[in-house]
Amino acid sequence: MSPFGQQLETFIQSADPGCRLRLAPTPSGYLHAGNALNFIFNWMLARRNNGRLLLRIDDLDADRKRSAFVQDVFDSLHWLELDWEEGPRDESDFEQNWSQHLRLSLYHSELQKLRETGLLFACRKSRSDLAPFGGQYPETFREQGLSLDDPDVAWRIRTPEGFPMPDFIVRRRDGLPAYQIASMADDVHFGITYAIRGNDLEASTQAQRFLASCTGNDMFLNIKFLHHPLILDTEGEKLSKSAGAASLQAMRAAGISPEMVLRQAADLLGLPSETIKTVQNLLNFFRG
Repeated sequence: MSPFGQQLETFIQSADPGCRLRLAPTPSGYLHAGNALNFIFNWMLARRNNGRLLLRIDDLDADRKRSAFVQDVFDSLHWLELDWEEGPRDESDFEQNWSQHLRLSLYHSELQKLRETGLLFACRKSRSDLAPFGGQYPETFREQGLSLDDPDVAWRIRTPEGFPMPDFIVRRRDGLPAYQIASMADDVHFGITYAIRGNDLEASTQAQRFLASCTGNDMFLNIKFLHHPLILDTEGEKLSKSAGAASLQAMRAAGISPEMVLRQAADLLGLPSETIKTVQNLLNFFRG
């Protein structure tokens, strides 16, 4: 078994029976093999511990959301033969009962709690304004002479020196809650207790834990996280959502079975991939 396979086994063994996990894709493009691996690992933990798995589609970013991308989530899960206990069963059910836009009051309530901490400040700096600083947020930008109640301002939160996501946005300039606040609030709202995420989301996990610590949100701070390695493309870069040949949608259209993705999961776990045919087969093999 690989080092990550051993990590996952330890994480699974430490999980409580009846644990609650989530699949949380964003409908901003067609899903790829990296998304599938994340789904598989969360599904494996839930099935090994008689847990409950929630499908939560994060659709606050309406500019990038497409009906085809929402449908792709369901098509991909069915293709992989992954089941879930809670959440939408199809696109219509999602739009009517599960969209994040139905929980805006929850997110704004969390924003108000953050506002009361005095850590928020208003910002009108654009991406081009920030580009010269290489991912850092200059402390001098915290004082722009703006009010949180001014129009067309983002809300940022002051973070400690050296924080991996410095002074990140919690409310966008259009007034919508940003990803970090919505994801944290949803995890608490749905009672999530364990979550497996990609290594690329480690900074997001730290950002969300920081928000929870600022408001004394112990329920979120008690969630156990594990971060898994990413699948890289031929250039050594992480996969991105697209309509290209690497998407799950393109694989299905070409009549490709999910075995290729399942074998990538087996490789990450250090299992003999040639023996893996189905996700249940992968789970049984991982159990030993």
